[in-house]
Amino acid sequence: MARIDLKYAYPVKDRYGKSRWYFRLSGRNIRLHGEPGSASFMAGYHDAMGKSEPAAPRRGMRPGSVAAAIALYLNSADFRRLAPATRADQLRILRSLARSDRGGLPFARMESQDVERLLAEKAAAPHAAKSLLKALRAVAKVAIKMAVIAKDPTAGVKVRAPTSDTGFRMWEDSDIAQFEARWPIGSRERLALGLLLYTGQRRGDVIRLGRQHVRNNALELRQGKTGTSVAIPIHPQLKAVLASSATGQMTFLTTETGAPFSPGYFTNWFGLSVRAADLPLGLSAHGLRKAMCRRLAEAGCTVHEIQAISGHVSLKEVERYTKGVEQKRLANAAMERVCKPVSPDLQTVVQGLESKREKISHAGLLWTSTSSTSPSASTARQR
Repeated sequence: MARIDLKYAYPVKDRYGKSRWYFRLSGRNIRLHGEPGSASFMAGYHDAMGKSEPAAPRRGMRPGSVAAAIALYLNSADFRRLAPATRADQLRILRSLARSDRGGLPFARMESQDVERLLAEKAAAPHAAKSLLKALRAVAKVAIKMAVIAKDPTAGVKVRAPTSDTGFRMWEDSDIAQFEARWPIGSRERLALGLLLYTGQRRGDVIRLGRQHVRNNALELRQGKTGTSVAIPIHPQLKAVLASSATGQMTFLTTETGAPFSPGYFTNWFGLSVRAADLPLGLSAHGLRKAMCRRLAEAGCTVHEIQAISGHVSLKEVERYTKGVEQKRLANAAMERVCKPVSPDLQTVVQGLESKREKISHAGLLWTSTSSTSPSASTARQR
């Protein structure tokens, strides 16, 4: 059995000696199904975290405070309808806010300026600021619905859009080649690279891909973050890697003990494999998703074709790759025109025009810009 250390999760042996895992908090016992660390196990765990932990507010929590409004939202149907991974992220963000000094402040007195100051503390991390604003908006929506506050303090507040420079670093083809040189086909590391790169999917979806997702020479799955269903044709390179790699029964990627990866464990493990390949800091699993989108754009794919592979909900993110590739293509074409030597025919034409210009100048029919009048014009006036 895989070793696992998750808060509030405990194994209990039944009368047959078999371990069964439960989520225990505030007197509640929720059964966790599946192998510890597997996709179904982790989904159940995150679901239990979303349902159980918010049900036990801190003692002494002031009614109408920011912390109380957060607890109200975490126990709402709006929160429970979110995807497990999104619930886990918002739970972490909002718990930190509730336990801070601002948690005891009256939520009804919070103004947009207060939200702006809160977000300003995360100016160096625009993705984190955007996630905080999104979570706080959801809290305000429920608080208004429950008549806790009269107006939304997040209304009109915006966060600077994260740019590609502030997000996950994209892998270049040279980075990919260096990783492949360090980890040959047949290794788990090369299998992880192949799945991330040639599917263009997020880490959470890649670690749960398995034989059951293969249908008609494609990988069919429902994305965990957005719920989008995608069918991705299996790339020949990925097919070769899969054929030469040891895979698990339910997931292609497994840990040393044969259990499926949890998202956090996979991030740490893949990060070690990147460093072992002497690659620069900042390269992550998500950067390979970006690399796949870039390659699709370089191949001439439209934004909708790229979206069909990546599963992005918005086309704005996809357009970053196509615009970047198009800019490089146009710049290269422009420079080629500038550097292109003048053809002999064109040189002959230019030389002929220069010769005619000299003849006209000698005949007194052409004057320079420094002359106030031409000789012919003066003669015409005298007449």
